[in-house]
Amino acid sequence: MSDQELIAKQEHVWDSIATLCTPFTEREWKTPTDCPGWSVQDQVAHIIGTESWLLGQPVPDHTPQDMRHVKNELGQWIEPWVDRLRPWPGARVLAEFISVTRERQRVLHTMSAKELAREFHTPIGLHTMRSFLPIRIFDNWVHEQDIRRAVGHPGHFTGPVAEHSLEHVARAMPFVVGRKVRPAPGTTVVFDLTGPVGRTLAIGVVGERAMPLDQAPALPTVRLIMDVETFMCLGCGRWVPERVLASGTVRIAGDRALAERIVAQMNFMP
Repeated sequence: MSDQELIAKQEHVWDSIATLCTPFTEREWKTPTDCPGWSVQDQVAHIIGTESWLLGQPVPDHTPQDMRHVKNELGQWIEPWVDRLRPWPGARVLAEFISVTRERQRVLHTMSAKELAREFHTPIGLHTMRSFLPIRIFDNWVHEQDIRRAVGHPGHFTGPVAEHSLEHVARAMPFVVGRKVRPAPGTTVVFDLTGPVGRTLAIGVVGERAMPLDQAPALPTVRLIMDVETFMCLGCGRWVPERVLASGTVRIAGDRALAERIVAQMNFMP
């Protein structure tokens, strides 16, 4: 993708979130989401925090009262941003989101190619803005979907940002199969994803490595059939694998025990 294509995708997902949240009542703002401990408002506050940090603002000098839902070092970095805005009404949080993201758009459009390629330290390691933007686009879309599920307003499952986000999760599946599940050499795994941006993902295990296959085998060791939302929620750790398997949302052909191990390990998020 060109730099301008990346920036356009980032702008698109910000606009989609702002449009989605504009009519929310205070009750909707405070609705719990699939992220433990986070409401709809907290999802937006998280984006505000990261984008504010990218604008040069320091982590707030603020100690959250409840950190029980925080499970790692990245979460500890994020939570002060989120908790600081919890007393605010939702409309004020939305206004802050619009203000911060508009400033980020202005900055992105003024960055030169050299500035976009300059490395800097992020909460997830060393990146350039060019390499960090695809992650931000994906992260923002995932949080938009967290909000949509919570308030019952499905959408934005088509178009370039949805396709970008699906590709981000799809690229992680060889890691899931090869490094987390570790099936026997020669194993083949096919994900059949249904829906508007659905696709078929085929993975083969060669030695100790799993890699994408150009063509799906007719009779893989295991075939997992699910819609894109289920795939994304499992890959992003939003849904409990055991509950998904019990619901029948994932259909399995072939080695069921292996399929259940794969579903249990699909979450690749920190």
